[in-house]
Amino acid sequence: MADFRNYNARVAGAGTRADAGIDEGLRSYMLKVYNLMALGLAITGLAAWGSFNLAVADGQLTGFGQLIYASAFRWVVILAPLAMVFFLSFRVHKMSVAAAQATFWAYAALVGLSLSTIFLVYTGESIVQTFFITATAFGSLSLYGYTTKRDLTGLGSFMVMGLFGIIIAMVVNIFLQSSALQFAISGIGVLVFAGLTAYDTQNIKEMYFEGDDDVVAGRKAIMGALRLYLDFINLFMFLLQFLGNRE
Repeated sequence: MADFRNYNARVAGAGTRADAGIDEGLRSYMLKVYNLMALGLAITGLAAWGSFNLAVADGQLTGFGQLIYASAFRWVVILAPLAMVFFLSFRVHKMSVAAAQATFWAYAALVGLSLSTIFLVYTGESIVQTFFITATAFGSLSLYGYTTKRDLTGLGSFMVMGLFGIIIAMVVNIFLQSSALQFAISGIGVLVFAGLTAYDTQNIKEMYFEGDDDVVAGRKAIMGALRLYLDFINLFMFLLQFLGNRE
């Protein structure tokens, strides 16, 4: 009889412990995602700064600078990150966690090499200021995506449509070279990647499953980090077009 009277209490206690375990696992999973993303950003920043210093000396392009900025090889520098991100996205489920992580680091370094041109265009002070503005905005948007109870699926779908629109407009502007269109692209780009930051964070959170083994959880964390990394980089670049002071 005593066991029957205490049954509901035992069930409630077990449920509380299970929820606590899931919450702890989710926090650990999201922390890994953010740590991987942050390390990827650090690699990109170091690669960009290092590449620029190797490419420019005394205000002139070095041989390395001529190679990556002024020769046909610059197209390899521009397109290599795109090829790498597609490779990682399509192959990650067949890769070991270590291999996927190494590919992510290599991708981050290639992005840094490609983005090193911003030091030719913008002042170092404005780049640093824009980075911290981006970090603040990204943190707030990601926190919203993590904590909100609202389903952001509709917002995410709308933002993806906006992203395709931006890509089309950017291709068109390669031929038009319109400053007004470029300004509009930058403004819409900030809004799109702000929305994607919140949506992706919620989606990454919902991808967590307590029953995943270490390999599956590791792959999910890497892909989650990649998504947030791309949101941050694109948000930074569009904000830089607004806020950056040109050399």
